[in-house]
Amino acid sequence: MSLSAEQEKVQLLAIRNEIDAIDAQIQTLISQRARCAQKVADIKTQGGKVEAVFYRPEREAQVLRAVKARNEGVLSDNDMARLFREIMSACLALEQPMKVAYLGPEGSYTHAAVLKQFGSFAQPYAVSTIDDVFQAVETGATHYGMVPVENSTEGVVNATQANLIQTSLKVTGEVELAIHHCLLSKSSELSAIKKVVAHAQALGQCRTWLKNHLPGVDLEAVDSNALAAKMAQNDPSLAAIASQQAAVLYALNIVKSHIEDTRDNTTKFWVLGAELPAPSGEDKTALVLSMPNRAGALFDILSSFAKREISMTRIVSRPSSDKKWDYVFFIDIAGHQAEPQVADALEEVKQHASFFKLLGSYPVSPLE
Repeated sequence: MSLSAEQEKVQLLAIRNEIDAIDAQIQTLISQRARCAQKVADIKTQGGKVEAVFYRPEREAQVLRAVKARNEGVLSDNDMARLFREIMSACLALEQPMKVAYLGPEGSYTHAAVLKQFGSFAQPYAVSTIDDVFQAVETGATHYGMVPVENSTEGVVNATQANLIQTSLKVTGEVELAIHHCLLSKSSELSAIKKVVAHAQALGQCRTWLKNHLPGVDLEAVDSNALAAKMAQNDPSLAAIASQQAAVLYALNIVKSHIEDTRDNTTKFWVLGAELPAPSGEDKTALVLSMPNRAGALFDILSSFAKREISMTRIVSRPSSDKKWDYVFFIDIAGHQAEPQVADALEEVKQHASFFKLLGSYPVSPLE
């Protein structure tokens, strides 16, 4: 039997009153959490310490994993984790707002990765190139940096790999971001577009779509997709490949959405910092090496992990800049470099390698 208008009104009022009471409790608890964050800051800065480390990636990963593990409500585990991500971001900002360099301008996919990892209370710091991201962290202009490492369609980002070999920074976190490209323009018609601008990786990820829908149109690679969107603001014959967020930021029409050739198109980003995170209980370790040009050299490297049952999650090779037809290998393995089994394996690998560098150990991200 359906409710009368008056009965519905009474029931809704009761539920809304209950929501108001719950909201008050939530607000009180968030304030208590924020005060605890301030106490942490007070302890870490006692005695005038200026080099205190406030952001602990392993601690945040543990908290978010616990949030997902105990979630029994109607919200999904990931939605609940994202809510807590924002609470943690606000509380961390009371201790020290995190300044994070990224490949800008605002609205780039790297910008989105910063917000996913650090929350909306972080302070994103846009720079023009990937080289500049490394420099910003190395010089202390920012606390951390975010760089794209690899795309599931187009492969590795060469500028990031080249810098990783040289830098003293450590990989302290990993972010995976689903990439859905839009074709943006001041014009709303495909027929008006004479040139498409985007980062080279984005052009590659949309290669087939562009060939089928804009044959003969000029393609130009630029430093970032957000920069491409800014360029398209001033020329209706120009279209940019960029995100939906960029369309809003730069007042462009979405001529076509989801133009990536692969529907599960994903980019992996790494967080760069000066501090090595402690083990979180579920970690990865990244390294780069080269090996002597002899039979079985790669087998020896892989055996060091296999015989200890250490999973290798990624291996990518690129030509060495030092010697023709020589290669360096970027390898990710499961586990933290502080764990005895992993440490033993890495020491053995080091003995087999002609060049060896640990890039860092970092928590597996609980944010999907």
